[in-house]
Amino acid sequence: MYSILAVDDEKANLAVLNQILSAEYSVYMAKSGAQALQLIGKNKPDLILLDILMPEMDGFEVLTKLKEDPSTKKIPVICITGLDSEDDEEKGLRLGAADYIKKPFKPALVKARIFTQMEIVRQMRTIERLGLMDALTDIPNRRSFDDRLEMEWRRATREKTWLSFLMMDLDNFKHYNDTYGHPQGDTLLKAVAKIFSAKAQRPADLPARLGGEEFGVLLPDTGLEAALLIAESIRADVEDLQVPTADGSEMTAVTISIGVVSTVPGDNDLVKDFICSADKHLYAAKTTGRNRICTEAVKRS
Repeated sequence: MYSILAVDDEKANLAVLNQILSAEYSVYMAKSGAQALQLIGKNKPDLILLDILMPEMDGFEVLTKLKEDPSTKKIPVICITGLDSEDDEEKGLRLGAADYIKKPFKPALVKARIFTQMEIVRQMRTIERLGLMDALTDIPNRRSFDDRLEMEWRRATREKTWLSFLMMDLDNFKHYNDTYGHPQGDTLLKAVAKIFSAKAQRPADLPARLGGEEFGVLLPDTGLEAALLIAESIRADVEDLQVPTADGSEMTAVTISIGVVSTVPGDNDLVKDFICSADKHLYAAKTTGRNRICTEAVKRS
């Protein structure tokens, strides 16, 4: 049975969450941010429900500490709030929250949002168990990406939410390999893959190696503006990256081109068209000078 840690300074809220979830999950409870961090250190839950407004240490501070710790950064966190503030919601998502639940609790909605995150947890564990990670870069491979994309496409279609995808290709990588050799090329690929993983902060975000020097980052519940910010951050970090040669005699560098697509898929839309659109934008980035981002957003009613 999967475990959930519910963190709220109000006993009544904890009681409601326990009543809603205890039949399907093992539910643990904490009344403060400090107590939550202590419990997480002993028994890492599969999911955390975190109240934002708490005395002494608020939910944002707890979330920041969780995402800074390598041992807890991948635990999905759903923020709980009684406020109807887009700024607070945006701040939580920017800090790495997977989703938001608003008070008063609606049992069906609470269960649905938790089910979605648990599906992602299950899938990531399946990926680890079945060896669906790229052996060189230690991020998910193409098969993992395709499986997740199908799942997120169905969810975005059903819930009418945004889905974004960054298709990325290292510029002039063949020349890099010819100049420095394939072992150095492998070192470079591993270095840039770490950048992609660092930028995919939420548990649902998926960086993947699609093949060769081509990579992707899948961003559920993410519109164009946010996707472009992540793409630009990746582009800039790759441009600034310095990778030493094996003997340390030279520092090497590379740039990256990125095609970005964002959509709210309709019932008759096809996932293959979504990928083709990203590939078209990547091609445009390549042919108009490289080291840049090209995009087009498509929204369905």
